[in-house]
Amino acid sequence: MARVLRSCIQSLLKLVNSVIGMAGLAMILYSAWMIRVWQREMGHLPFSHDSDYPPPWFIYAFLGLGVTFCVITCSGHIAAETANGCCLYLYMVFVVLLLMLEAAVTVDVFLNRDWREDFPKDPSGNFDLFKNFIQTNFEMCKWIGLSLVSVQGFSLLLAMILKALGPHQYYDSDDEYTPDRVPLLMNAPPYVVDQRYGHGPKNDAWTR
Repeated sequence: MARVLRSCIQSLLKLVNSVIGMAGLAMILYSAWMIRVWQREMGHLPFSHDSDYPPPWFIYAFLGLGVTFCVITCSGHIAAETANGCCLYLYMVFVVLLLMLEAAVTVDVFLNRDWREDFPKDPSGNFDLFKNFIQTNFEMCKWIGLSLVSVQGFSLLLAMILKALGPHQYYDSDDEYTPDRVPLLMNAPPYVVDQRYGHGPKNDAWTR
């Protein structure tokens, strides 16, 4: 029963974790589009050091967040497949840190009226476009954000349950077979050493 439950939780964790991976891929694709727009307008990539404009931090942040989501997804798939304690602990630490970051940003936006001043000016203008898009489609973005946070929390719960169940057991303990072997060992005839082949004094015939 425990083996079937463990397999179901592993499959469910992989499925839920794939949602985080798809969100990360979407962020990476959006970052690639922003990089393409920057290169078309500025004539160079945003990663070049000889630019006269300040670095487009929003592109960096969005790309880094997407890569982080993908790394968490990979670690989650490895942890779900192996059910290893260290992998599950590492995955849970990643998810908890991500949730703390999202909670900090959410609290700053909703409780701080001057939250726009906490972010530096974005020379690419993508931050303003993204902000206007969220304000225009607030209900849709709110449900998408809540769904993503719920998925992350659910994956954390599944990882904790899988850690509590423990790793796979591919063999049974030797204690189950000890009662079958002990009587055979106990009833075995004693081993008698023939004195003729011992280490005692040798007879005359053997000497000759």
